[in-house]
Amino acid sequence: MNGAQALMKTLADAGVEVCFTNPGTSEMHFVAALDDEPRMRAVLALFEGVATGAADGYARMADKPAATLLHLGCGLGNGLANLHNARKGKVPVVNIVGDHASYHVKYDAQLQSDIETVARNVSPGFVRTSASTTALARDAAEAVQAARTLPGQVATLILPADVSWGDGGVPSPPLAIPAMMPASEESISAIAALIRSGRPLAMLLGGRALREPGLLAAARIAASHGVRLLAEVFPTRMQRGAGLPNVERMAYMAELASLQLHGIEHLVLVDAKSPVSFFAYPGKKSDLVPEGCQVHVLATPAQDAAASLGRLANLLGTDRVPAIQQALRPAAPRGRLNAAKVCKAIGHYLPDNAILIDEGITSTLMLGVMTAGAPRHDLITLTGGAIGQGLPNAVGAAIACPDRPVIALIGDGTAMYTIQALWTMAREGLNVTAIIFNNASYSVLNVELERVGASEGGGKARAQLDLGHPQLNFARLAQGMGVHAVRTGSSAEFNKALEYALTQPGPHLIEACVPESLNRSKRRILPWMLKALPSLPHGLAKAIKRKIAP
Repeated sequence: MNGAQALMKTLADAGVEVCFTNPGTSEMHFVAALDDEPRMRAVLALFEGVATGAADGYARMADKPAATLLHLGCGLGNGLANLHNARKGKVPVVNIVGDHASYHVKYDAQLQSDIETVARNVSPGFVRTSASTTALARDAAEAVQAARTLPGQVATLILPADVSWGDGGVPSPPLAIPAMMPASEESISAIAALIRSGRPLAMLLGGRALREPGLLAAARIAASHGVRLLAEVFPTRMQRGAGLPNVERMAYMAELASLQLHGIEHLVLVDAKSPVSFFAYPGKKSDLVPEGCQVHVLATPAQDAAASLGRLANLLGTDRVPAIQQALRPAAPRGRLNAAKVCKAIGHYLPDNAILIDEGITSTLMLGVMTAGAPRHDLITLTGGAIGQGLPNAVGAAIACPDRPVIALIGDGTAMYTIQALWTMAREGLNVTAIIFNNASYSVLNVELERVGASEGGGKARAQLDLGHPQLNFARLAQGMGVHAVRTGSSAEFNKALEYALTQPGPHLIEACVPESLNRSKRRILPWMLKALPSLPHGLAKAIKRKIAP
């Protein structure tokens, strides 16, 4: 075997079954080795950000890593944004980056760069350049082990071309993955004592705590002891729908998030980090924990959150039936289309066991409310805030779960970052329905322009946030990449297109033209946000108006 062949067998033996690729000359021996390993599926992406985002989406649903194949430092640079999202979501990815032959480095050829330095931004825990063909397979086995060990990470293996083509490669057996361990008995007992004290307490759930076992255990605790449950603002993967507890997510806007935590004296983190503002704003706090509130940890991301919650519930002796979301769908929308009606249609038509990917930014503020009582589904969100995640995530999720429908809700601005994902969907025949909100604007930035205290914006400022000149036509873009697509401007058109897409195999794109989007005015945003946070008491709703409305 050469190095590439030994590497390929090592990856497959370790359970890595898919490689998302965008190769170049330095990676040709790896590409050739794909033909020698029938267990490895190779999926071509036309842009590195699609490959990395697809690997992220795959791992979120498969609970194991896929591999990427990127071309040198420049290719890694093109894929960094979605590797950043994977890092923030603690998603396991085996990130393979080709490099020049080791003896070629000294010549500083055109594509030469310091790959390790670039990689450390997204792989702080594991970056390694394989030094020899004989060491390559062991390096790969250790990369898989590092990626899969909780809390999960991007492990980057740099593959020099001569290490790949060199003879003498020997596959390495899989390395053991440390078992998930729950929190210590001391930690669980301490949290139980806090809960028994009866002081106002909330649990902030994240990571694996937002899967069914963790949610049900947390709901038992909440029902019996009056604990408030919250979910992190951007979950890596959250299970939702009828038959599961309906846990309110933290709000994106710091003003709203602070009010969600109003009156809480103890905040218990379960596979989540203490809440902070997404950005800094003049004159506003970055730390969202209320004054006087103490923060505690039940389970870290490196511990078994569901088991920790289960042990806590048993210790507390929970005896009340937890509150479970009843099956309830909204009616199909009617009339002129807007963002809320798109979300309403999703709630009305969402099929059983769907995977819902939310990168609609401002346009999907009502998605949680409209889908709370829909059939059970998994929700994937923008964990790292680097837009361009949604369409690639849909590719990966559909490959991980070929029998489940995937629906991706995407803003028009973010769609253009990784629009090439549509081509991969068509090439692979994936059952993905992509819904693009076309409001001809970077919507969230129109809001942020005001929130940061900047000027209302003159012509040049507003032009940087405007996508309407010329207006993008996503239906035509999708058709040009082999995806069935329609453009809709009314609820009736959208309903018909969604029904068709969900009953026909292969990828579909529905362009939702929503010119009166929320971003056009704070006065329009406000009532929608109040609806999106139905658990807030009326007094806090008034406080939100005072803080946000002019």
